[in-house]
Amino acid sequence: MTLAPPSVSSASSPDLERTRRVSQAFDEAISTVRRDELGLQVDGGVYVGLLMLAREPQGFSLWNGPPFDNGQPKVKLERVPCTTVKFSENGARLMVTKNGTSVSVYDCKSYTEIRSFEIPSLLSAALSPCGTYLQTFQKSTTPQEKNVVLWNTETGASVYQQFQKNMLKTTWPSIHFSSDESVACRMATNEIQFFDAGDFSKGIVHRLRIPGVVAMELSKSPGSHVAAFVAESKGIPASVQIFSCNKDAQAQPVARRSFFRCSTVQLHWNCGSSGLLVVAHSDVDKTNQSYYGESKLNYLTTDGSHEGLVPLSKEGPVHDVQWSSSGSEFAAVYGCILSLLLWLYRAYVLDTVVVLQICFLDSSKSCLQELRYLTRSATPYLTLEQAFWDCSEKKLLGATKAEWSVTSEWSPDGRYFMTATTAPRLQIDNGIKIFHHNGSLFFKKMFDKLYQLRIKNHPKPQPSLPPRPSRNPLPTVLLMPSMLLQFRMREMSKNALRNKKRREKQKEKKAAESA
Repeated sequence: MTLAPPSVSSASSPDLERTRRVSQAFDEAISTVRRDELGLQVDGGVYVGLLMLAREPQGFSLWNGPPFDNGQPKVKLERVPCTTVKFSENGARLMVTKNGTSVSVYDCKSYTEIRSFEIPSLLSAALSPCGTYLQTFQKSTTPQEKNVVLWNTETGASVYQQFQKNMLKTTWPSIHFSSDESVACRMATNEIQFFDAGDFSKGIVHRLRIPGVVAMELSKSPGSHVAAFVAESKGIPASVQIFSCNKDAQAQPVARRSFFRCSTVQLHWNCGSSGLLVVAHSDVDKTNQSYYGESKLNYLTTDGSHEGLVPLSKEGPVHDVQWSSSGSEFAAVYGCILSLLLWLYRAYVLDTVVVLQICFLDSSKSCLQELRYLTRSATPYLTLEQAFWDCSEKKLLGATKAEWSVTSEWSPDGRYFMTATTAPRLQIDNGIKIFHHNGSLFFKKMFDKLYQLRIKNHPKPQPSLPPRPSRNPLPTVLLMPSMLLQFRMREMSKNALRNKKRREKQKEKKAAESA
């Protein structure tokens, strides 16, 4: 069944009025709670927490984000020459590279340069989540030359050095940090090495032995677990294993999932570090329906309650997976190129499956970030067709188009959706568009040439995590206009149950040996 969202222009006046009231009510509700969570500050009655970054051929500049005073953004930092620029994860710092050898770190509160580093033969650089450390990778000629250096951005001192032969997507950045920088680790041959994140002079404090590990992902908030991918070898299937970051609890993985015919994986942790999504990709499709192989979506929990496949309604590749900011639900886009499905899941009990299912019959790529409001974005011939859904009310708020869009993202407060037409993908009609969460156009600006556009929230302390929702029984089936709501309750998966029994037997065996 095809459920095509109506366009805004075709909606009746009562529908438009209802959408306007919903938008106004949400703006009033979010004004204190959500802005307090994001650490947005008040200046003359206007919230000024959001920052916008625009990079042009002459360099980048910083503006205050929406809402704008007098309808136009104010320049916070005048144009600075650069080749690349990137925010730290929490938005406190900004990393700027210039002419391939110089890296500068800026403070996003005072808009001043904190430190500049001259790195000969620089190939890549990365900031830690809070901007405390800068990690650089240089071209090396001998193993004796330590080409990966970790710098303290405040003092400019080198706190750790090591040799790395090459730089791959799975091995860079070399040192992984949790969001609060309390945990730091790196992948080495057949092991994961952990550091004291407050004092790197201690070197490696302990090692987690994992034979055959080729990729890893540290959970972010909090940094309590690490996921490791072990590639297929000598007939032994590939696997993803989750270990605790606590040295005393690393004897056995807390969760494990094996994959046959698996070449690569994508690992996605949720906020709260309670669930991990694994997109397992194989280069060969056994059904011979795709030249590009096949992919499966798996879900694992750190408490061992679920280790298995996410049930999908049809065969086809998984195009995109994103967690909500709360970490309690995620969205997945999958299916063949002419018939994509978008499913929204409640992840705190994946026994509770499909919450929202929307069927589309057009070519698309997804834009799934802030799941307070969900945007389904279809991009045939670069015409970004946007449908805005209220996930809590399960309502379509509006639909619009953003022609020739190359990139798109939500603002951190969930109130605005931004699209950009950038070079070198398109050399003409470069510019940005900012939409309200209901799809109405809020702001538009054109550029002669635009390379990059980002929006980031103002520096803020990490909020305490909300309590996990209780596992209350949910309705069996609920139908609403233009959508299907379906809930299914299931017992612990067979894999999780088998692994739980195995862990219990190992504990009993150790207890008997110690006695």
